[in-house]
Amino acid sequence: MSRTGEHVAGAGANAAERWFRLVTRRPLLTLVAVVASLGALAWPAHDMRLALPDNGTAPKSSSQRIAFDRVGEKLGPGFNGPLLVLADTSHSSDPTTAAQRVAATIGALPDVATVGKPVANPATHTALIQVIPDSAPSDPATKTLVNSIRDDRAAILRDTGATVQVTGSTAVSVDVATKLNSALIPFAAVVIGLSLLLLLLVFRSLVVPLKAAAGFLLSIAATLGAVVGVFQLGHLGNLIGVDTTGPVSSFLPIILLAVLFGLAMDYEVFLVSRMRESYLHTGNPLGAVHSGARHSGRVVTAAALIMTSVFAAFLTSDSTMLKQIAFALAAGVLLDAFVIRMTFVPAVLALTRHAAWWLPKWLERRLPDLDIEGDRLGPAPAVPESAALTPSTAD
Repeated sequence: MSRTGEHVAGAGANAAERWFRLVTRRPLLTLVAVVASLGALAWPAHDMRLALPDNGTAPKSSSQRIAFDRVGEKLGPGFNGPLLVLADTSHSSDPTTAAQRVAATIGALPDVATVGKPVANPATHTALIQVIPDSAPSDPATKTLVNSIRDDRAAILRDTGATVQVTGSTAVSVDVATKLNSALIPFAAVVIGLSLLLLLLVFRSLVVPLKAAAGFLLSIAATLGAVVGVFQLGHLGNLIGVDTTGPVSSFLPIILLAVLFGLAMDYEVFLVSRMRESYLHTGNPLGAVHSGARHSGRVVTAAALIMTSVFAAFLTSDSTMLKQIAFALAAGVLLDAFVIRMTFVPAVLALTRHAAWWLPKWLERRLPDLDIEGDRLGPAPAVPESAALTPSTAD
């Protein structure tokens, strides 16, 4: 090892260190290649449709899929997911007429195949109306119809004196997807914000937490783009047994964000803590990056391959939801570990050099020094050789 702490290139370097030396040789070119490739992979995510999987995405040989297809062929796709509209006619002068007018108003909406006769309950002054859409349960047109009925509630109340509510499995699926989709950005903001704070405290650097968050967002976007490409657009889906395209499971983005974030931050700490330790001892920023690869690269590689194997084992499941989650987690771990942590991170640190470990003095004074790595601990006191060799005389 040289005076600055950096290995001579190629002298005893393992595979991880050789890879880090390669990607840090032209760090700017590496960053451009990573961002461009992940950006291209993430592009399909802007067309992502979220919904709860229905029997239309089940394996073709399954009984539920055969029944779903037969119903769609013989009766119409909307019969696989009828809507139920509950009309409260208690404030109407003529409840029967009001329920009939509600049914007629809904029947005039676009994408309505048929509206059933209102089933009244005189004791509660309510009526249940079945609405059959022209489109399948997971079709965007069905979601539009659900929203249209709800948007027309004020007009229906004004014209008939009745209030209406929409339910049924299809309406529930629309509501769940909307709720989870609206919670995704706040959830991501809280998680990433807390990680920025914790990484700032641990590594006492501005670049390290910012590049960790940026890399995580890149890997999440690329993973969602890959999921959309395979399951919604059908690219290479036959390789993992996807024979029918459909929307992405509503639960997948939240699950992916939570699980992948935990693993990504583990890999980040494994690598960067060793780099920081080396930098504090040698003052050589590039040598510290290579040292992190030499001592922690194998740990990250092994951990990522183990987790990918675990998630990929569930790709053989017949459940579309489970298959989507397994694919997303397996692809996400591979992308984050090998493209972000093992390529993007060293390139950023090599490009920023000493600035990667810089923290403004005013901020440094205000932040508590957690000393996670025990930097304030001095070297262990030397034990005299005679004392080490003399056996203890204690009883």
